[in-house]
Amino acid sequence: MISAIEKEIVSLLQHGDKKAISLLYENYADSLFGVIKKVISDEDTAQDVLQETFVKIWRYSKKYDSNKAKLFTWLYRIAYNTAIDKVRSQKSKNNNEVQMETSTVYKVSSNELNQDVLDIKKHLSTLEHKYQIVINALFFEGMTQQEASDELDIPLGTIKSRLKIGLRELKKIYNP
Repeated sequence: MISAIEKEIVSLLQHGDKKAISLLYENYADSLFGVIKKVISDEDTAQDVLQETFVKIWRYSKKYDSNKAKLFTWLYRIAYNTAIDKVRSQKSKNNNEVQMETSTVYKVSSNELNQDVLDIKKHLSTLEHKYQIVINALFFEGMTQQEASDELDIPLGTIKSRLKIGLRELKKIYNP
């Protein structure tokens, strides 16, 4: 049975009424924060993820379908996935930090550089636009696949497929 407040929130969300966010926050923020805290122990990071969750809820509010999931289930998934994405991006960021003591960046001689790779932006422009935007988002803007999916409003599976095809096309250019 759907409560009256839930019906009101769903109606406000589907009509793009900003009052929905304050009602959502009043009624669900504590529960969603609890979901996030199970994934992220740091209080400040968890607060940031809660804020990101509400931004995503607002961004995707018109996509909510009460026939597919209860409101709380939909909110739960957004909060949980946002927390998981944050953990993954932090791990990725930590793994990608350069250790200056062990870096060989300054030890590369010019004859070791592959001159073909230096013009990757030029070669990227030869690909179809749909592959360009995915590769650009992932490699040049530093987005995760999920972030690219959200930002470009393209399903995650399509992002992965376009990345794979785009890289395969670039490989044909560099390794004919």
